[in-house]
Amino acid sequence: MNVFYEEDGEFKVGAVLADNDTSLQVEAPHGKRSKVKSTAVLLRFEVPEHTGFMAEAQQYADAIDIDFLWQCCGADEFQYDSLAREYYGHTPGALESAGVLMRLHGAPMYFYKKGRGRYKAAPAESLKAALASIERKRQQALAKAAYCEELAARRLPEAFRPLLDMLLYKPDRNSIEWKALEEASAAAKLTPVRLLQQCGALPDTEVYHLNRFLFEHFPRGAGFPPDLPAVAAPAGLPLADVQAYSIDDATTTEIDDAFSLQLLPDGAHRLGIHIAAPALGITPGSPLDVIARERLSTVYFPGSKITMLPEAAVEAYTLAAGRICPALSIYFDIAADFSIVGHETRVERLMIADNLRHDTLEPVFNAEALARGAIAHPQGEALAWLWQFSGSRLYARKGDMPQTEDRPEFVFHVAAGKVAISRRQRGTPIDQAVAELMILANSTWAGELHAAGQPALYRVQNGGKVRTSTAAGPHDGLGVAQYMWASSPLRRYADLVNQRQLIARARGEPVVYGSKDTALLAAMRDFEAAYEIYGEFQRNMERYWSLRWLLQEQVTTVTGAVLRENLVRLDQVPITQRVPSLTAATSGVRVELAVGAVDLLELSVHLDFKVVLEPQ
Repeated sequence: MNVFYEEDGEFKVGAVLADNDTSLQVEAPHGKRSKVKSTAVLLRFEVPEHTGFMAEAQQYADAIDIDFLWQCCGADEFQYDSLAREYYGHTPGALESAGVLMRLHGAPMYFYKKGRGRYKAAPAESLKAALASIERKRQQALAKAAYCEELAARRLPEAFRPLLDMLLYKPDRNSIEWKALEEASAAAKLTPVRLLQQCGALPDTEVYHLNRFLFEHFPRGAGFPPDLPAVAAPAGLPLADVQAYSIDDATTTEIDDAFSLQLLPDGAHRLGIHIAAPALGITPGSPLDVIARERLSTVYFPGSKITMLPEAAVEAYTLAAGRICPALSIYFDIAADFSIVGHETRVERLMIADNLRHDTLEPVFNAEALARGAIAHPQGEALAWLWQFSGSRLYARKGDMPQTEDRPEFVFHVAAGKVAISRRQRGTPIDQAVAELMILANSTWAGELHAAGQPALYRVQNGGKVRTSTAAGPHDGLGVAQYMWASSPLRRYADLVNQRQLIARARGEPVVYGSKDTALLAAMRDFEAAYEIYGEFQRNMERYWSLRWLLQEQVTTVTGAVLRENLVRLDQVPITQRVPSLTAATSGVRVELAVGAVDLLELSVHLDFKVVLEPQ
């Protein structure tokens, strides 16, 4: 006696060695003996032999037309042997019964299992949907195979073109295109991005890096909604009796700050520090505020920028030459010995006499001109006084403390795919004068708000790292008791928030943000995160254009200074990286390095040590 039985969802066959009513001892065709419950037995038979039974039964199953079988069974639940009798038109043999059972069991879309040996035909609509799904998967498998074949030949499938952003920046891992790309990349031992590049999907690596940033942080694009309300400067502000001058880079359009200087009758001076005042027209929750709150800062990178505010808003408040502009001003009365006698804050309008630019100012306002005692500029006397005053402020803050190294600032000029990189020395008289004016205004305002117990977004540094806090604290790096950012409200949301607090205080009104205001805390948290992200993007794009410059100029050797171990800071471009072939070098030693392979996708360059330029 042989038995055909089901065990763990599989059909098996065996010869009966012992029948114990509730269980059987059987021997499989390959000789293994096992115990089988009687309830698991579906069919008992004498012939044929059990050794070839499964293979023969499978042949019977394969010969059955599954559609015809489904049409035969009706809508009610049935036992397999009844269907086998109806299908064959006679009492079925063991092989025929097993074949029908195996065909039923192997077609779960057509037949739902309801018990051991019992089934029910799937409803027509369900079967239709299941078959469509199978066909869709079959077509997808064919498409995937075709995609992989094209990718292996380094051709970009046409279906990939409208999906490139998804594939490059935020892949849908369930899509057939991504699965094909992933499989082809693994076969080629490349990253998906690298494979797409080899297929011609990335003709411009600059666009790749920019779009990757935009896709993640500006998903709706870097533009502004077209239906924003018109921006108008507020009316009714008093007109200041001074004229102001700004000092900025030649490319600056968001001119946030300017200065004025008056000689008082007693020989003292009144110094005005004037900040553009968009907070007068951008109220919390307004459409412009929502945009600024979302962006949190202007994003800078070589060749372009993404402004925090739309051009119309910037134009309405920027301190452009020849215009009368609304401003938040702080005036300091300064004695002949540069001591500050008093100060006051005003909300006003003032005339911007000129926008002074670094490129035209530096040739006349520099260390050599100051040593000669003459600055050949219409505002030469005011600039000389500012330099002297800023020097006294710098000494008052830091005394004889060693100054940090003023490393050169790299300036990128990108046009028509070409890049020019120049170096500008930091710590120039212009830098010192402007920096000290901003530190003076920001620290004074921070001190006022702190003394009044009013919250703001303060900048705090104690223990090394600078952080933003709603509670004031010392800024060790600047040597001031309190500090805040309030001098760039066109470019940073933190400054716009702080300006609202300062304007309310200057007008004797309740401050906009309370001490436990959730909007203030959320703005602080989000600003810190965004500012770090934007800064990292700017550094990456500067590295990208530095590498482009190496290729463009066909640079084969570079020089640099060893910072520690094999970490080298290059002279020609703002790149700092390790050089594995450089060993046992002393910090400060200058070295020459050979430039190897440059990878604009991975933002990497291979550098090899050549020679020490200066003795250790």
